[in-house]
Amino acid sequence: MPAPRKYPDEVRERAIREVRATGRPIAHVAKDLGIHKEALRGWVRQAEADRGERDDRLTTTEQHELRQLRRENAELRRANEILKAASVFFAQEIDRPRTRPST
Repeated sequence: MPAPRKYPDEVRERAIREVRATGRPIAHVAKDLGIHKEALRGWVRQAEADRGERDDRLTTTEQHELRQLRRENAELRRANEILKAASVFFAQEIDRPRTRPST
């Protein structure tokens, strides 16, 4: 489960809009809004990636997809390990000599 966000989405959107609309430096906008400048810088970069203006980072949709695929991959690996262990167990059972009960 992801950590709770420190800043609401409305604050993020407003800050990004202000940086884009005014052209002011990120540090100045961040100071005016009481936001850490590196947080705002990351938001602006992500917004640019989402709009296709940057190709040096994944879009939000791609990040979610990658996260989901990694989770699915880990789950499949765990299932595969369980199946391997079961396969070894049943192979040992088949190879065991059977003895008849004495009467």
